[in-house]
Amino acid sequence: MSSLKRKPLVVVTRRLPDVVETRMRELFDTRLNHDDKPLSAAALAQAAREADVLVPTVTDEIDASVLAQAGPNLRLIANFGNGVDHIDVDSALQRGITVTNTPGVLTEDTADMTMALILAVARRVTEGARIIPDDAWSEGWSPTWMLGRRITGKRLGIVGMGRIGQALARRAKAFGLSIHYHNRRRVSGRTESELEATYWESLDQMLARVDIVSVNCPHTPATYHLLSARRLKLLKPEAVVVNTARGEIIDETALARLIELGEIAGAGLDVFEQEPAVSPRLVKLAKAGKVVLLPHMGSATHESRVDMGEKVIINIKTFLDGHRPPDRVLPSML
Repeated sequence: MSSLKRKPLVVVTRRLPDVVETRMRELFDTRLNHDDKPLSAAALAQAAREADVLVPTVTDEIDASVLAQAGPNLRLIANFGNGVDHIDVDSALQRGITVTNTPGVLTEDTADMTMALILAVARRVTEGARIIPDDAWSEGWSPTWMLGRRITGKRLGIVGMGRIGQALARRAKAFGLSIHYHNRRRVSGRTESELEATYWESLDQMLARVDIVSVNCPHTPATYHLLSARRLKLLKPEAVVVNTARGEIIDETALARLIELGEIAGAGLDVFEQEPAVSPRLVKLAKAGKVVLLPHMGSATHESRVDMGEKVIINIKTFLDGHRPPDRVLPSML
């Protein structure tokens, strides 16, 4: 790639912050998506045939069928985002295509949103926020009205103690929550001590004992429906579930059913199995004040989007200069 006389063609599948797009156009022959509409499978395949570098996002399914149509010049997929479950990394590497992502820059913002969802569900924040605009406060304050649940002193079970899980734990500890976690690998003793965190090798045992469950692990074949119907039934009736990772990690149908039955108190969801489609059962529960639903806003800050773009540019430039990009993704990492 470094021997190309022309500027490499970089195809970007969605609108990015202006400062990022401007810098990309300065450095590369950049094709932008001004309409900001998700590309069809055919359009993605066309981009793969023509590009030297493809910059997709979570809305783009870069599967084996798309990669099979990749042109000879495509050697890098520089994902704009941390999760790469929408990219067939194995197929890409078999075709000599490097895959990179943007880790780290979403950590604090996603942890903030996770904490916000915990508070919103426990204290009925979004339900309460509708009362005055809907002119439903005519009776005024009452001692037994709009009662939520205190979070101080409760147990938080974190599923996935990576960067985001640890950032959430720090916030939750400040709110007086007791930290419990399940992870593929136990974190260091120093981290456990700092967070005063209790490790559970058995996810089942942890779920049965915590008051709040937060999903913060990546979506992989091993974590698909990790919170299955069987595991969700282990939760206490007063427990709540929060998910800012990927929708596929939770069996949404089972979650909705258990909330409808009163066997789980509620949920706060920023991601969904079939997004942007959302289960009508979940929407109905949201209208009833049982769940809080957000449109995939976990990392949606100006700062994080610019930071993500800068990481994409660094990965592309490093690769084109003939060096290993700093955020290369390998199957062993998933």
